[in-house]
Amino acid sequence: MAAHTPISRRERPAKPALSREAIVEAARRVLEREGADKLTIRRVADELDTGPASLYVYVKNVTVLHALLIDGLLADLDLMWDGVEPWRERLHRAITDYIGLLTEHANLARSAMFVWPDGPNYLSLIDLLLRLLESAGVEARAAAWGIDLLLQHASTMAAEWAARSAGTGQEIDELAATLAAADLRRHPALAAFDTELFTQGTPEGRLRWALDILLEGILHHRC
Repeated sequence: MAAHTPISRRERPAKPALSREAIVEAARRVLEREGADKLTIRRVADELDTGPASLYVYVKNVTVLHALLIDGLLADLDLMWDGVEPWRERLHRAITDYIGLLTEHANLARSAMFVWPDGPNYLSLIDLLLRLLESAGVEARAAAWGIDLLLQHASTMAAEWAARSAGTGQEIDELAATLAAADLRRHPALAAFDTELFTQGTPEGRLRWALDILLEGILHHRC
């Protein structure tokens, strides 16, 4: 049997230089293969054949990693507007697509509720929403606060839908049973109410209604 000849470090191929782009790409590979639960700094470092300490220069914790990854995933969305499609319809489509993207990954959906995605694709999303609201005549501060509110709502909806899809959230039937059990003396208005109304409607229909309510407020209330 031939003797094993060690390979000198100097003879090994040089590793590609670390960058935020390389880290995001590695994180995306881990996400697609193993899911968001396995997405840690250590696991991404393993994917890049380096130590976790090397990544901390670019990514200080897993929350920041999630922010970078969400931005990377946003590259898959259509964030263009030709000015022909009605602004409200285009905004509905953008928010619905964003929710759909986050819903595919429960942990990322939860992270999106308290982190701002970091990178050019997130800026493209904000730029699109800003153009749409400005075209509707929304003044500057209301547009800025409105975009924040719209994205907060989208992140919350995505986290709820993702939890239900993963089987880790409460079921609608549980909520219906809780509401139907309201005590007449303690909760008279609720006990006399048709509580089935709380859980009726499709997710898509309720989302559209919620977005329209938010948009009406953004359009008609000055900051």
